[in-house]
Amino acid sequence: MTDSTWRRRGALLGLLLALPLAAADAAPPAAAGAWVVKPEWVKADEEALASDALQGRGSATADEAKAADWVAARFAEFGLARAPGMDTYLQKATVMQPELSGAPVLSAGGEALGNVALLMAPLGEVRGALAVASSADPAALPTADIVAITSDKADLSAMAEAAHAKGVKLLLVRESPLTKMVVQQMGGRPQMSAYLEGQTPHAMAVAAVPGRAFDRLVRDPGKEVVLALPGLTMGRGTTTNAIGYLPGTDPAAGVLLLSAHLDHLGRRPDGTIMHGADDDASGVTAVVELARALSAAPRSRRGILFVCYGAEELGGFGSAYFGAHPPVPLDRIAANIEFEMIGAQDPKLPKGALMVTGYERSNLAETLAAHGAQVAPDPYPSEHFFERSDNYQLALKGVVAHTLSGWATTPVYHKPTDTIANLDLPFMTSAIQSLIEPVRWLAASDFQPQWKSGGQPGR
Repeated sequence: MTDSTWRRRGALLGLLLALPLAAADAAPPAAAGAWVVKPEWVKADEEALASDALQGRGSATADEAKAADWVAARFAEFGLARAPGMDTYLQKATVMQPELSGAPVLSAGGEALGNVALLMAPLGEVRGALAVASSADPAALPTADIVAITSDKADLSAMAEAAHAKGVKLLLVRESPLTKMVVQQMGGRPQMSAYLEGQTPHAMAVAAVPGRAFDRLVRDPGKEVVLALPGLTMGRGTTTNAIGYLPGTDPAAGVLLLSAHLDHLGRRPDGTIMHGADDDASGVTAVVELARALSAAPRSRRGILFVCYGAEELGGFGSAYFGAHPPVPLDRIAANIEFEMIGAQDPKLPKGALMVTGYERSNLAETLAAHGAQVAPDPYPSEHFFERSDNYQLALKGVVAHTLSGWATTPVYHKPTDTIANLDLPFMTSAIQSLIEPVRWLAASDFQPQWKSGGQPGR
């Protein structure tokens, strides 16, 4: 899981929002006679996706492509068709990836400040007059190229979002335990502003300045500040979506889209593999096991697309490319259910339940619940999880799209401890099981999910 619009353009805000809580028990097993999701299948899926061999499935890397190949092989094994207009199960896109080999240099009035931690990097040198924001209110943020935030009560994620909306090029904050944690969890590397080839890149930078240097800096608003990036080069990567299709019996009924993201954070410079067993090998496992179950049944009225996106952690690029190049017109997609981090039970939710981001925005979740889905509203509205997963790319285009998640604030989020050993496999198996019949009903029905008044983003 990562962040959307501004929130989706890097791991920074997701890292700031992780909160540790405690786990709970799994939901009861499936009713007799229904398709049964076998725990050994779930475990095997996780062992393949979160293995050392895939090196953490880094976004737009060969390891991500190997994960996509593995998913594509499962789709073929289950007898899924290729999506309309596609001659393979794979959809590829080019991602432009800036790379920084040197240390960033921040100077004010010609004086280098030193030891600056770059949390998000621009695509080149940033230069401008310094404005100082003393208020913690994002609405009071100055409109300027370079802004320093001095309030220790400021919500960095909210201030960054406001800065992005106002066209700020460089946001400066005082170094703190929080910024040090972010740097550590990013492996000591700045979050670079990757972008899809042909699109306008996002270029705002965020930097943490050591305390004394920061205090000297903010005493002199109006001074020229320069952020230089020695060793900045532009690389190219390929991100890969895996797509399988179950055709429906009624072309006029539209299709369902079941999705998750393939990638995670790859391997750190120190060699640590970020396995991403929960984020989001667990979601991919859900898509794979639903494909296995639904492909074994007679064809439904609606077709079903099963999609596992690449490059979500870089900024939702796989889903953005899919949304721009869908194998079926977007207005034929009746609903999108995204699976994100379903590997553990959230203690704030009812036993056995998954949360639905943006539950109240449409009639989809409440209708699935009425047909047996163990789902509940998002207990963390201030975290904006609806905007922080791949569902959002399609929701912005009008598709009724939500994410189902287990423990969204799990303490292993974006940490080396996100491994198979820390999954609750019985809960995960039960969660997948609970959705088979509700999804099968949705695929067979003439129910048309709709946004509620004010629910569709961007409206």
